[in-house]
Amino acid sequence: MPRKSSVTPSPARASTRPRPQTAGGFQSTVLVLQGGGALGAYQAGVYEALAAAGIAPDWVAGISIGAINSALIAGNRPEDRVARLRAFWEQVSSGHETPWSGLLGDGWPGTLPGGAWMRGLLNQFAAGEVMLRGAPGFFTPRTPPPVLRPPGTAGATSWYKTAELRRTLERLVDFDRINHGAPRFSVGAVNVRTGNFTYFDNRTTKIRPEHVMASGALPPAFEAVEIDGEPYWDGGLVSNTPLDWVLNARTELDTLVFQVDLWSARGEAPQDLAEVAVRMKEIQFSSRTRAATDAFRRMQTLRASFNALLDKMPDELRNTPEARLLARASDPAVYNIVQLIYQSATYEGQSKDYEFSRTTMEEHWQAGRRDAERTLAHPEVLTPPARAFAVQTFDFTSAAGHGRSAPLPLDSLT
Repeated sequence: MPRKSSVTPSPARASTRPRPQTAGGFQSTVLVLQGGGALGAYQAGVYEALAAAGIAPDWVAGISIGAINSALIAGNRPEDRVARLRAFWEQVSSGHETPWSGLLGDGWPGTLPGGAWMRGLLNQFAAGEVMLRGAPGFFTPRTPPPVLRPPGTAGATSWYKTAELRRTLERLVDFDRINHGAPRFSVGAVNVRTGNFTYFDNRTTKIRPEHVMASGALPPAFEAVEIDGEPYWDGGLVSNTPLDWVLNARTELDTLVFQVDLWSARGEAPQDLAEVAVRMKEIQFSSRTRAATDAFRRMQTLRASFNALLDKMPDELRNTPEARLLARASDPAVYNIVQLIYQSATYEGQSKDYEFSRTTMEEHWQAGRRDAERTLAHPEVLTPPARAFAVQTFDFTSAAGHGRSAPLPLDSLT
């Protein structure tokens, strides 16, 4: 049944702009990728499952490692994207092969007494190796370290160099494709001088490797990246997900959003200092994704209520500048927001975002693919809402996963 809208479009909104049909009858499919370092292999697994299902985003937006994954997707032909993601993740994990996994067999740690504890210990060793040696094709330690360099000199503000990341991006990403074709591409970073959050979008900016690198320049590990004379740090310092940017873009298209998070906002109360450190990171970097989604759902409910009221207005009120302004801000587009949230294994500690071992990378990748396949097995995630202005959210990955969200009652907005 077609959705009913009471909005009378203004001449500007009644344009003949193409409104293509994409996954499940939506007019736009957006992939939103959160930051999270080594956990980003989960996003690559999610994309592999989406590609296998024939779902191709026409907008990819990311922060930090999500920006790198976004560039690997947007900067390659659809048939090459999974291979380029695989090439990146195999390279950055190639220096950390975790030889103990072969000794202990495929079934560990579950088959060994204290196996999970032992796996956690080995993960910490692997993370320590990354701290000492860096990650191939990504970052290398500074020698001498920054504490031995005079203030204001090169290398005095970060522990690692990221020249290798630039070479990797130039090898694996076609920036001409990003700048001259689909999909839309957006990455976020924060200006070090002003503290203002900035999005670099290929609709308004010629994207270069430094835009992607700036989005992932998390201090004090990495130094700020200069763009047009201004230094930028990791966008995760302000917001670790570009979801707000996507939802506030007002594209006027029925939109399917896949929000791929690497940090879970929900978790258990910690029992020791190690768990405190883990939970602090999860809360800090989860960026209140659900709060942003709930705020957008409330806004859409208010827009729907205004348009219901607009139908009842006499012509003299409908044609006032105030009513026409509100009508222009109330496009009846609908949204499905599909949340895929990485659920960290119990043995992963506070170093999980820089533990780049090959074994762990493969586990993250396969977890992403499994979660995406399980989510796509629910056909409702690809079915647009029947009501104008409606926003549906879905979560089939977390322990508190609620499937389809319930509609917001009007009295909840007061």
